[in-house]
Order: sequence, then C-alpha cells, then structure tokens
Amino acid sequence: MENLRIKPALVTAIRTGSIAEQLGFEPGDRLVAINGTPPRDLIDYQFLCAEENLALTVLDGAGQTHQLEIEKDTDEDLGLEFATALFDGLIQCNNACPFCFIDQQPDFLRDTLHLKDDDYRLSFLYGSYLTLTNLPPAEWERIARLRLSPLFVSVHATEPELRARLLKNPRAAQILKQLEWFKKQRLQIHAQVVLCPGLNDGEHLERTILDLASFSPTVLSAAVVPVGLTRFRPGLDELRAVTPECAQQVIRQVHKLQRRLQRELDTRFVWLADEWYLLAKEAIPAARHYEGYPQLANGVGALRRFLDEFQRHTRHLPAALPAPRRYSWVVGTAVEGCFAPIVERLNQIAGLELRLLAVPSQFWGQQITVTGLLTGSDLLAALTEQDLGDALILPGLMLKEGQVFLDDLSVETLSERLGVPVRVVNGGATALLAALDVLRH
Repeated sequence: MENLRIKPALVTAIRTGSIAEQLGFEPGDRLVAINGTPPRDLIDYQFLCAEENLALTVLDGAGQTHQLEIEKDTDEDLGLEFATALFDGLIQCNNACPFCFIDQQPDFLRDTLHLKDDDYRLSFLYGSYLTLTNLPPAEWERIARLRLSPLFVSVHATEPELRARLLKNPRAAQILKQLEWFKKQRLQIHAQVVLCPGLNDGEHLERTILDLASFSPTVLSAAVVPVGLTRFRPGLDELRAVTPECAQQVIRQVHKLQRRLQRELDTRFVWLADEWYLLAKEAIPAARHYEGYPQLANGVGALRRFLDEFQRHTRHLPAALPAPRRYSWVVGTAVEGCFAPIVERLNQIAGLELRLLAVPSQFWGQQITVTGLLTGSDLLAALTEQDLGDALILPGLMLKEGQVFLDDLSVETLSERLGVPVRVVNGGATALLAALDVLRH
C-alpha cells in the first residue's frame, strides 16, 4: 500500500498525565511521522512508539510543523487518542455474500454504515471478522512480520466450492490453504460460521467444524451464528430464516460435536451464539460450558455472563429504596423471557417498580429480534404515549458512533420526544443495577 494514502493521524484526545500532555499536544494536532516513518495505522503507531528514543513530526491545528525529541521508557505509551485506527483507509470487502447485514440495509442510512470492513487490522485490534479474500501478498507478509495474532475469520464453510458460492468470490475457495499458512506461521485465529439453513448446515456444518478442529490450536475456537434477515434484503435469493425447529436441530448437532471434540481435543472448541437457545426456547448453558468465553464478542455466552453477574449481586441488593422509583428497561423481543426473572427479583425491592419492555423491530422487520439492532424509530413507535416512569433504561449496545441509533436518531432527541430522562447502560448486570440506583458496595 503506497504511502500516498497515509494521512497524518488526527489527534482527538490526550490522556491526563501522559507524555503527550506534558509535550503540549492538543486535539486537532496531526501526527505525521515517528522516527521518520509515517504510521499506517494504530498498529504501526504502537510498534513505532515502543522505542525509547522518538523523533516525532507533528502538524498543529494552525498548519505549523513541529519536530519533537522524546526519551521515555520502552513500551511507555504517549497518551494520544486518534479519530480512527486506520490512517491509510479501510480495506473493504469485495465479496457478495447474500447474508451480509450491510447489504441488507436501506440506502438512506448514513454512509459509514455501508462500509464493508474486511480489514485484518481491525480484526487484530478490535476482534471484527474478516474473510481473508481481500489481502494482497504484502499484507500477508505484514501479518507474519508483525505477528498479528489472533485474527478473527469468517469461514462459513471449509468446502472450497461451497465457500466460494456463499461469498460469491472464487478466492474464497482458498480457505484451507490459508489455514495451513496460519499454521506454518504459528499464528492463530478464532473462526465463525454464519449458518444459512439449506446452504451450509447439516453435513456441511459438521465438515466445517471438524475441518477447523483439525487445525487446533491454530484455530483457537469456532462460533456458529444464525443468519439474520432484514426486510431490506435485495431481490429474491436462496436464504431462509432460522426457525425454532431448525435451532433445536443445530443445538443437538453442535452439542454432539462438542462432546466428541472434548474427548479428542480436551475442549468443546465450537460454541453456539446465544440466539440459538433463545430461538429454540432452551436454557442458556452454565458458565463452565463456555471455557472462559473465547467468543464473547460474537454473542456466545453473553447472556450467561450477564445472568451470573446479576446473581452475584442479589445477596447485596437492598430490601427497600429510600424513596420510590419507577423505571422502564428496553430490550429486544428475543431476551424477554431470559430477563423476566431478573425483573421479578428486582421488583421485590420495596419502592422499586421496574417494567421490562420488549420492543419489536419495525425498522428491520420482525425476524430481527436482538436488542443491539433496535433503532430510535422502533422505540418511538413502541413507547410514545406510555408512562415510562422516572427514567428509561437503555442498553448502550443500541448506540453506534456516539449517542445515536442506527437510524441517526439521537438519545437526546429520543428523551425529548418521549418526555423522560434516558439512562444508557454500558456494560453488564453491574451497570444495570447502578443505573437503577440499587447497587450497593
């Protein structure tokens, strides 16, 4: 990738007490180079800043260039935060997967929601999934040279022809050779399979899981996620929604494979996203089932961790509140039954009245039931004219790019139109209890 694409890294914040603060950095400054090398991304920045002696080239907000000499401890961070982790632009996906959620969005959503990320750097830094179909040789070399591991890879199928068909890209057929490359380089990945009924399920799913397991420990874990279909899906295709009966069948199949792999590899290796159990109306497995939650960011075991975290707090909940409080807690329809016992327990606290509001997705269509995809318009449609009490409790995972929903409605606007304060909960059960004013230390 040519340096002409590398733009100076825009500084958005400086951490208090950091080297950058002592040097006089300000938001709006731009980092041009470190020891003469323009950093391509946050990975370069971190590697280049590991040295003890640094020469920084900085462009200030007025357009003046400054040269700064720094002597610091090895690996000591400068304390800069940037507008983006990628200074040379996003590596985008050129696959045409019919189940891609980005392609199932309406055109009127903001441009950033239509960017199809297939960037190994975001995979390494933040755990986002890539397909490995868009990497030129220089990027493979960089992954090996910088030891960028683990990466998170969307596999979907290991049969070459099937994977090429699913991704609508002939390069997708190289997946087994690519796994061999990771094994040879002694680098590791976490894998995921978006399961599409009738396409990569059944014997295809079994082959995929066993193929991936044959690369253990190069492949550290695998997750199976149900396909999500919105009403904006373009044209007619071969996709169909996951039914409760399908979910039950997949659970039985994967649990059987888990038992086999536990014997052969001493790990279950593959896990199901929480949605499978919700769709099948089956209990979420116990914490020990998840072996440390290697696929937590993929929605695997998140509900179990939330439930267990809440349970640990129950003995410390107050018997009564000093003054009556009424709240409404918004969630997606999928988790209503799972969270109902939590609400029942909290309402045993004298003076607390908590309503659980399971809101359907009018925006995306009724088949989308997860909390994180609810939009501001969904909430307005469901909650307008309702008595929501003293505050509306809102899971932070609904919000993207700051305090806005996927449809660009802001939390502030939602609060104004509903006529109630909104408390955004970022985190698990502990954060929820803090928002309800019942968390005691």
